[in-house]
Amino acid sequence: MPSLSRARPASPLPSTDATLRHDPGWREFTSDNCSGAHAEILSALVLANGGHQQAYGEDDYTTRLDDTFRRHFGPVAQAFPVFNGTGANLIALQAVTDRWGAVLCAEQSHLTEDEGGAPEHVAGLKLLELSSRDGKISPGLVDRAVEAASDVHSARPQALSLAQATELGTCYTPEEIRALSACAHAHGLAVHMDGARLANAAVSLGVPLSACTTEAGIDILSFGGTKNGLLFGECVVILDPSRVSGLPYLRKRSTHLASKMRFLSVQFEALLEGDLWKRNASHANAMAARLGSLLSGLNGVTVTRPVEANSVFAALPRTVLARLLDRYTIYTNDESRGEVRLMCSFDTTERDVDAFGAALAGNMSR
Repeated sequence: MPSLSRARPASPLPSTDATLRHDPGWREFTSDNCSGAHAEILSALVLANGGHQQAYGEDDYTTRLDDTFRRHFGPVAQAFPVFNGTGANLIALQAVTDRWGAVLCAEQSHLTEDEGGAPEHVAGLKLLELSSRDGKISPGLVDRAVEAASDVHSARPQALSLAQATELGTCYTPEEIRALSACAHAHGLAVHMDGARLANAAVSLGVPLSACTTEAGIDILSFGGTKNGLLFGECVVILDPSRVSGLPYLRKRSTHLASKMRFLSVQFEALLEGDLWKRNASHANAMAARLGSLLSGLNGVTVTRPVEANSVFAALPRTVLARLLDRYTIYTNDESRGEVRLMCSFDTTERDVDAFGAALAGNMSR
């Protein structure tokens, strides 16, 4: 095996025939996927680019990726990089359910609202939605859902899926996750976590990544990358191998086995070997807190949900929202309430936040 190198890629970068087609100074609050890749991630990709490596995960970066994840998730963690979050969720849930299995999830979850029907169409899973005001599931809801599906005429719950942070920006405490995991396991259910924003939640709670996952009873995790600085890629992480089967085959059958896997894996090494995951999430959270505080001070604007991670939910007057849309793309979470969702990223600056606040204030006074 060649010796490891911490060298940085040579500068300047080679020329390209591609054309710059956007304004690099423009910022959006629509999604934390609107940001580019962190410079340290791009450096890692260039570092891994030289020479030839074995394909389909047999490269030097992927074969040591388990060690990287075990530093954060415990000694038996196994990491399986995939292309995107939908794929991570589907592969993880198939690995803990049978063909006739159902998955319990919050009615506001990404699984139900933003996967385009993929859990049903691609994975053949029945989603059983549980009502929630804040995006969180309670053990009582799990108990009632399992009891309601007690015979062959109902899809059989086999997994509970939790999002951390939730789609409404709330964060489960480790104690809440432990209670849910214990409840699910008592009913024979595996527990999956959609951790697209797990880093943001862990930073918000002031705990290590393991506190919300391995130590809290999560069996399998979809670990987010692109929302926290990666160019592309998410990772399915097995935390309890006894509850999981067939994942390598499911990943291949689901078209998520990358031929040049080293470029997925090296990004996670760059993110997790040091504190880049924490730095990126901390900054995004801090910008959301700044934005939430700024909006709270504007007459006519109501911050509708606690700002716990990197999202801000606020109700704006319809006329003001319409004028803002001339300058910003804004995601409407609840049109009936005029509620919008504003997301901050690792590269959101104080200037970006203040400029948005100024634009909103200016439209409020018109």
